Amino acid sequence: MTFASFGLKPEILRAVSDVGYTEPTPIQERAIPVILQGRDVLGIAQTGTGKTAGFTLPMIDALANGRARARMPRSLILEPTRELAAQVAENFELYGKYERLNYALLIGGERFEEQSRKLDRGVDVLIATPGRMLDLFERGKVLLADVRILVIDEADRMLDMGFIPDIERIVGLLPRTRQTLFFSATMPPEIRRLADSFLDNPESIMVSRPATTAEGVDQRLLVVPTPDKREALRQLLRQETPENALIFCNRKRDVEVVYRSLNRHGFTAGRLHGDMVQAVRTETLDGFKRGEVSLLVCSDVAARGIDIADLACVINFDVPINAEDYVHRIGRTGRAGRSGKAFTIATADDGRFVAAIKRLIDKEIPKLDLEGLAAMEFAAEEGGRGRRRGRKTDRSEPRGKADADAPRRSGPPESGGRKRRHRQEDPEDDPPVVGLGDHVPAFLMRPVRPKRAGQRAEADADAG
Repeated sequence: MTFASFGLKPEILRAVSDVGYTEPTPIQERAIPVILQGRDVLGIAQTGTGKTAGFTLPMIDALANGRARARMPRSLILEPTRELAAQVAENFELYGKYERLNYALLIGGERFEEQSRKLDRGVDVLIATPGRMLDLFERGKVLLADVRILVIDEADRMLDMGFIPDIERIVGLLPRTRQTLFFSATMPPEIRRLADSFLDNPESIMVSRPATTAEGVDQRLLVVPTPDKREALRQLLRQETPENALIFCNRKRDVEVVYRSLNRHGFTAGRLHGDMVQAVRTETLDGFKRGEVSLLVCSDVAARGIDIADLACVINFDVPINAEDYVHRIGRTGRAGRSGKAFTIATADDGRFVAAIKRLIDKEIPKLDLEGLAAMEFAAEEGGRGRRRGRKTDRSEPRGKADADAPRRSGPPESGGRKRRHRQEDPEDDPPVVGLGDHVPAFLMRPVRPKRAGQRAEADADAG
């Protein structure tokens, strides 16, 4: 099958040819004809299967005839992250360059004035994150009464990021007579409920089992002691020497720690997380795509927004707490039938998270041992604390140097001569002490003297 067999307009086929596409992917092959018929779609497909082109191409065809009015977009695409919204906007530029369609990108980190000017001129396609969408609606800068097509992309990620109340509110502002396209990589019960409430007799399209990983991705698991995680990461990078790699951390502050550690040890790394301003995030991502930095340490804000055709490797420095995030992270490599590698660095306490991932993807993850580092078993599997397998050999660098980038701890050691137990979390993550803490005022420790007989009689009389 070719794109021409869908009956798309010649201008769209010309743009697709310019991009270099020759045959549609399975999700495109099944979704495009249904969308062109005007039906609602419930699409389930893993990342990297061509979902974006699957809905943008028929949208351009459907919107080619018509003109948008000021502040009244004709279609709306909701995305969970700025990066993914920007990626969809780039696709519209590529596929719609021979059509006279206007689009606007509404994301945080950009000035309201510029976005408002685009809306005032009228846009055919509005691509937005839910928060910024509602901000501009409440300011009266955008009206949703003329939206003909609604796309909710990466719906399961919307759920993870807490956007579902915003999505429900936005959908309530739209016309009832519209076409809704609902895409997700996984289908938990909450997402199924939303799909049932938003869609009208949809065509269900499933090109792979929900939450499956690409066959071309070689997955490996390392279980190491907690203090050795950064050393394990460095040794893994030296052993594998990937051309480029995404390194995922669960928390933004850990992104900074790992980023500084890698650069201190001679690696060329960048960082990407939600606290960075949008201009810096865009510049960092562009530099990674151009090869100016080979390693990009990031939080899950980038898991759905980075589209690099030849990403060699994904490394989970932290095991994701949500098993679905594992699928989305490693889905950045091995895209469109290519091969890739995915490594996960776990500690003895991560056993329950790894077990949840195995249940979700329905397969085992082979373990990988690194020379010079002691491998461990999970605490949950051993019925107690993690157990080391084999003797630990000499390190390639002294203990002090390997952990020179670890956060410094202040204060005396605990009683009994034992040092404070290593924590990967920072102290400020601990809940604040409420009440008196460890200090008890002296007057509370004084013994209570028994009352004499006369005092007891007076007290009883007063009480009566």
